[in-house]
Amino acid sequence: MAQPSAPPYRRIVAEIRRRIDTGELAPGDRVPSTRRITQEWGVAMATATKVLTTLRQEGVVRAVPGVGTVVAEPQPQPQQRTAPGASPRERRPRDADGGLSRERIVRAGIKVADTEGLRALSMRRVAAEFGVSSMALYRHVAGKDELELLMADAVFTEVEMPDPAPDGWRERMEAGARLQWALYRRHPWLAKYLSISRPQPMPRAMALIEWTVGRVEGMPPVTLLHMAVTLLGFVMSTAAGFEDDLEAEQETGMDQDQWMASLEPQFEGIFQSGAYPMYAAVSGSPEDSFNHETLFEFGLARLLDGMAVLVEGSGESA
Repeated sequence: MAQPSAPPYRRIVAEIRRRIDTGELAPGDRVPSTRRITQEWGVAMATATKVLTTLRQEGVVRAVPGVGTVVAEPQPQPQQRTAPGASPRERRPRDADGGLSRERIVRAGIKVADTEGLRALSMRRVAAEFGVSSMALYRHVAGKDELELLMADAVFTEVEMPDPAPDGWRERMEAGARLQWALYRRHPWLAKYLSISRPQPMPRAMALIEWTVGRVEGMPPVTLLHMAVTLLGFVMSTAAGFEDDLEAEQETGMDQDQWMASLEPQFEGIFQSGAYPMYAAVSGSPEDSFNHETLFEFGLARLLDGMAVLVEGSGESA
């Protein structure tokens, strides 16, 4: 008797797994989106969504805010238990508070915020990373507010300004903006934590902003500050979508591709009404023609174009 064939979504899951196992898709590479799956395999959007959901549940892929679904890094295999009669491995003794330190707590907080969003951060949640009570953390950190500030300042240590630095004022400002953008991508919560109206005392972040405008000459200090904060505000506001995506995925269980796929019928109905010609005209464009990255690239270029009028012009408006 013939065996029943596997359902379509399982065949597609197996094919994507094959591409990953053979190295055709490496860790960090984007896997086919729901739209690409429907086009390549001729299946319904619901089937394509189930494919990515299955791969995520199996730990094969993960969602990256602003990027899409990518191949996950291989996870280390858990240590096997000691066989009966075998000598147990020497274990490092743990202090009563789990060997806590301020640095370890800050790093654990960053890990939680990176994977779950800043709203998920709490002293109890961080304490769970060490298997201790939240009270143990208060011997090293005054509270959640201080922890968040320490986390934000700590991640700015990852920024390495290029040496030698760009000579031109525009090249320097562009480089500074890209350093910020890369940092916000690695830590999706950071852009929404920072504030322009109520800035926090973070010397490392201030050093990056100071470096960014370090080649602008002939501007009054207040104008220079306006330029720096305007650029900062643009990058922050554009990168705020990274945490929005992360939190939305936590709440809905769907990554950005799956979310858009679930709403595609409603959007199609709106586009076909004829009342929104601009949206309808771009609805069939390639998937990578409009996303966080294109918004950043387009906006950064236009912003620097405008500043060039001020810096390279007569300077009267300064």
